[in-house]
Amino acid sequence: MKKYRYRSDEYAARRRSAHSSGCAIAAIIDRKGEPINGSEIIQSIALMHDRSNGLGGGFAAYGIYPDHKTDIAFHVFYQSVQARGACEEFLFKHFNVDVSERIPTKKIASIENGPDIWRYFAKPNKVRMKEARLDEDEYTAQCVIHVNNEIDGAFIFSSGKNMGCFKAVGYPEDVGEFYMLDQYDAYLWTAHGRFPTNTPGWWGGAHPFNLLDWSVVHNGEIFVL
Repeated sequence: MKKYRYRSDEYAARRRSAHSSGCAIAAIIDRKGEPINGSEIIQSIALMHDRSNGLGGGFAAYGIYPDHKTDIAFHVFYQSVQARGACEEFLFKHFNVDVSERIPTKKIASIENGPDIWRYFAKPNKVRMKEARLDEDEYTAQCVIHVNNEIDGAFIFSSGKNMGCFKAVGYPEDVGEFYMLDQYDAYLWTAHGRFPTNTPGWWGGAHPFNLLDWSVVHNGEIFVL
């Protein structure tokens, strides 16, 4: 998929203008499972504004889709109409899709040139899953990996049940406003602001990273030997 990046000169300027590094991380959980409004996590991560440089911000929220809590919620970035058509053809073939819709967003001056953002509530096609001899998690994971590797211009960035990731290139508090997270309630929120030192920012590279019900944020570099 084409990565929605800043120009190299803008990336360099943002690095030069920063005086600290290390990324920003915040989390809120209600141990009784009571809902917490998204405005709370936005206010929390905004306190660490200086630990981000605007090259990626994002949130993961658990418990946000009670009306579809048994469905897989796919959140997808699209670069083009053709990419959406190819991805939907694949998803509708391998899953029973109950709802397909754009994720609501609002215009934010600091967030621009982004992809088309959709979500789908779906259950695996039982016949195809049985033919593949896979359980639901493995079947879903393989489908997500197929889309992200094989369908140019499509990127599934969230694929859990009763949860969702929301991310973009921007400061996290702006990303939260962009996705109107104050209209969501969740019992668990995580948030992250990127401060990349070796790579430019792009929408899919913002944290959290998600597959199935797992989401991950990290602070600092991860080296693989």
